[in-house]
Amino acid sequence: MSLVELTPETLRAWPLPPLPPEADKEDRGRVLVAGGGAQVAGAVLLAAIAALRAGAGKLQVAAPASFATHLALALPEGLVFPLAETPDGELAAEAADVLCEAVRRADALVIGPGLLDSEAAGELALRLMQPNGPPMVADAAAMPALAQAPERARRHAGRLVLTPHAGEMASLIGRSKEEVQAQPLEAARTLAAELQAVVALKGAETFIVSPDGRAWRNVGGCPGLATSGSGDVLAGIIGGFLARGAPAAQAACWGSFVHGASGRRLARRIAPLGFLARELLDEIAPATAELQRAAA
Repeated sequence: MSLVELTPETLRAWPLPPLPPEADKEDRGRVLVAGGGAQVAGAVLLAAIAALRAGAGKLQVAAPASFATHLALALPEGLVFPLAETPDGELAAEAADVLCEAVRRADALVIGPGLLDSEAAGELALRLMQPNGPPMVADAAAMPALAQAPERARRHAGRLVLTPHAGEMASLIGRSKEEVQAQPLEAARTLAAELQAVVALKGAETFIVSPDGRAWRNVGGCPGLATSGSGDVLAGIIGGFLARGAPAAQAACWGSFVHGASGRRLARRIAPLGFLARELLDEIAPATAELQRAAA
């Protein structure tokens, strides 16, 4: 299949689901973000705010109980669940017992930002992949278990987005990082077909592949996006678009482009290098609005 370049013109022909002028927060969907281990507690904050900036109407956050209150104070827009944690301060797999009802009521789920324990995060992700459940973005430590249990991941076919960088992709498909970097599109297609998921392989060029082999390339980023926390922001943006009703491939394509556009805005305003992931957050809404005006 051909490779489509992501441009404003491409997305103009593929607009996000429309919202009527009288739409309220229920119409824009509820997103649930689960993550935030003790060592990277702020990652879930980045993803959560990014989802709201992308237009999600309601926000819920699942975090380890030891810092959930602090997170709630930093995030007054969200409902925060204080949940069971591992001895290392990460979300425990048994947190799924409490979260299942919230997942059923969610329109999108983002799991992984700030989680480093792949065993606990992976088991949590698998438990939260309910039949007829909401679309899910799996990031960071939540991804390996899905690759190791492809038959379970396939039950979420068409509703699952993975966001690996080259190193993570190498681990997920059993190749070297150099092999992935040499053939990124082929690597993304391999994982997408195996898991029946949308795969957004991040890098200077981001390749998005759907389970049926359709592929898009985004080269609209900038070097400054290669910074700590940037991937958490991307996961949140995709989750926000999913909550608004965008299909998985569309959410990943729009999310990648808006993420890159947000970086370009900062590169012009601050510098090509040195801006922070948290600074991307304020650029998401105007970058999305600019793109939607182009698509109108």
